[in-house]
Amino acid sequence: MEWIKVGVIIPSSNTTVEYEFSNVFNQIKEYRITPHFSRIKLRNVTIEDLAEMERETERAASELSTILPQIISYACTTGSLFKGPKHHEEIIQRIEKIAKVPATATSGSVINALRRLDIKRLVLLTPYIEEVNKKEIEFFSKNGFEIVKSAGMGIRENIKIGQVTPEEVYNFAVNVLRNVKGDYDGVFISCTNLRTFEILSRLEKETKKPVISSNSATLWETLYKINLNIKVRELGHLFEIT
Repeated sequence: MEWIKVGVIIPSSNTTVEYEFSNVFNQIKEYRITPHFSRIKLRNVTIEDLAEMERETERAASELSTILPQIISYACTTGSLFKGPKHHEEIIQRIEKIAKVPATATSGSVINALRRLDIKRLVLLTPYIEEVNKKEIEFFSKNGFEIVKSAGMGIRENIKIGQVTPEEVYNFAVNVLRNVKGDYDGVFISCTNLRTFEILSRLEKETKKPVISSNSATLWETLYKINLNIKVRELGHLFEIT
C-alpha cells in the first residue's frame, strides 16, 4: 500500500485540524495517508498577530521537508489572505521554494473549491472579529465573488474558537441563513480551527445548497493536488463530485 505523507502547517493554538484530518485519513483504506504537523505561533486572530505568525512559515516548511512529504498545506484561512487577493499564492511559493514539494494555502483552496462548485454568490460565516471579517470580505470580492451576507461570532482568542462545538456552529449558521434576503449559491464557513466536519452534510440538507468550510476545502485540494480523487462520506457535495 502506498504511503502518502501530508505535511500541514497550523497555527499553534489550532486544536481542530489534527482531529478532523486524522479522522478522515483513518477512513481511507485505499492508501496509507499520515498527516504531519508543524506549528507557527498564534494566540489571537488579529491582523497584528497573523502577521507575526506568518514570519515562521519558512521554519515550519523546512521542518516538514525533512519527512519527505508529498505535499505541504498551510492550514490557516485569514493567515493566507490578510495581505490581499494574491496572498495565498505568495505563501505557496515560499513553502515550495523551501520544501521542493507542491503546497496549498487555505484561502486559495477555498477559492478553488467555490469555483469547482460554481459558487459565485455566497454567504460567509466566521468566528472572527470585525477587522478580520473585513479583510476576508475584501479578499473574496477582489477574487470575483459576491458576499450576499456575512456574519462573525466576534471571537478574538484562537483557542476559544477551537472550543466552539459543531452544534453551536450549526445553530449559528442556521440562524444567520434564516435572515438572508436574496438568492445565494452556497455557504462558506471560515476558519481552520472551527469544527465543521460533523455538520457539513446536515447543513447542506437544511439549506439545499453546497456548504464548504476552511478545513473541507483545504483537505479536498490537498488530496486533489496529489491526484487522489477520493470520495469522503459526510463532507458534503465537494467530496462527491468527480
